[in-house]
Amino acid sequence: MSPVATDFYALLGVARDASPEEIKKAYRKLARELHPDVNPDPEHQERFKMVTAAYEVLSDPEKRQMYDMGGDPRAAGGGSSGGFDFGDIMDAFFGGGSQRGPRTRARRGQDALIRIQITLEDTVFGANRDLTVDTAAACGSCAGAGTAPNSQATTCAMCKGRGEIQQMQRSFLGQIMTARPCPQCQGFGQTIQHPCPECAGDGRVRTRRTLTIQIPPGVDSGTRIQLTGEGEVGPNGGPAGDLYVEIAVAPNPVFERQGDELHCTVTLPMTSAALGTSVTFDTLDGEQVLDIRAGTQPGEVLLLRGKGAARLRSPARGDLHVHLLVEVPTKLDDAQTALLRQLAALRAEEGARVGVDSHEATGGLFSRLKDAFSQK
Repeated sequence: MSPVATDFYALLGVARDASPEEIKKAYRKLARELHPDVNPDPEHQERFKMVTAAYEVLSDPEKRQMYDMGGDPRAAGGGSSGGFDFGDIMDAFFGGGSQRGPRTRARRGQDALIRIQITLEDTVFGANRDLTVDTAAACGSCAGAGTAPNSQATTCAMCKGRGEIQQMQRSFLGQIMTARPCPQCQGFGQTIQHPCPECAGDGRVRTRRTLTIQIPPGVDSGTRIQLTGEGEVGPNGGPAGDLYVEIAVAPNPVFERQGDELHCTVTLPMTSAALGTSVTFDTLDGEQVLDIRAGTQPGEVLLLRGKGAARLRSPARGDLHVHLLVEVPTKLDDAQTALLRQLAALRAEEGARVGVDSHEATGGLFSRLKDAFSQK
């Protein structure tokens, strides 16, 4: 931005003979209107920079005189503010930057996460599980204060307990007061001259402890159980975070879970499927007698109501689907072969039959396939 091409007085909206007070008043009004926190669009930000540059020149008597004579007052380091950071100026001008008093040493602890594996039975009926966790706990020697026995934190000599250092600096706005965290106490307002030897002044130590958690029915892999206040204890007696327990369900050799439904497979001999039988079957709830009707076909499903998986936050349970597989023998002795040939003769089934089911026929192969696909 060239001083010849830009009229600094016009930018601020003041006359060329305006007093320093009039220039300061005009700039403050424009700065509040154009500040990026108020008008973040690029056009206003660029104008804000130009207005600030104009005020920087016109508020300094020497730079203003050089500008009025047609020179560039910023060519020889005129753009500096005497070592004062522009961000500090705006923070002080618009009320930011100061922390206003000492900050506490006590802070909330971090959350913790552990993963455990449970059985399918645990997800159906719920369970109690003992967990051993390693987390930060309050130091027993100093009770979280961080100081050695028979000692205590003292008021910082540099900031007198305020936690901040105030400085008066000169800028193109005039003299302004800024505040920064005290470098000696890091803003706490107190210093620990004799740290606790057990925790080195942190107020906490690593410890191993055992918790008993209740696993509710209906959980599944990926479910997280929140234990409030059982995470890491915060520094210097700060409150503890939370502990999250993530569930992983181990595969079951018999049952497969799909939501709140369970599925399993029972294999029947060919003769049992043809003649019918009763099968004692172990479910998660104990033994269950399955009645297999005569003429049971491969792939049929028996439904056991309320014997499936649990539903989270509900007393209801899903169903158990028992898929029936009919096993055809692959090796027959002479007597078994003769009996089957006799049965085939009695049923007139000595040779293979090839037929085509009509669309209206029920129970045929193609109609069953059509029904199976239409249900998906």
